[in-house]
Amino acid sequence: MSEKSKPSVLFVCVHNAGRSQMAAAWLTHLAGDRVEVRSAGSAPADSVNSAAVEAMREVGIDMSAQTPKILTIDTVRASDVCVTMGCGDTCPVFPGKRYLDWKLDDPAGRGVDAVRPIRDEIERRVRGLLAELGVQDSMTADTM
Repeated sequence: MSEKSKPSVLFVCVHNAGRSQMAAAWLTHLAGDRVEVRSAGSAPADSVNSAAVEAMREVGIDMSAQTPKILTIDTVRASDVCVTMGCGDTCPVFPGKRYLDWKLDDPAGRGVDAVRPIRDEIERRVRGLLAELGVQDSMTADTM
């Protein structure tokens, strides 16, 4: 990542329907245009998990228009940080990239009540990532 460019983060899970979509939505919500945000899956689902969409809606984040996307080598190559969430060895590894593996429960097949704690843990981790990247979240920036 160069000094002049904004950091780029890629969130990857198998279906790109729950965890990675929520993480991308949180990062977009908190960082605005200060971080380039991507998400993808090694075997994308047909649609985003409806319980994940509802859980995010409860905190004021609308991700209903998002669609699962396929993970490509170019997507990984274009990202400074790759955060995997249960995709195993399917994420290509390139020298010079930062890789994080977040162990999170999969929201697939679960109701909103079960997805809320996953959503909240993802928010906590995304806020920590923002701090590590040296990017102030928009919630803090708006109060200054």
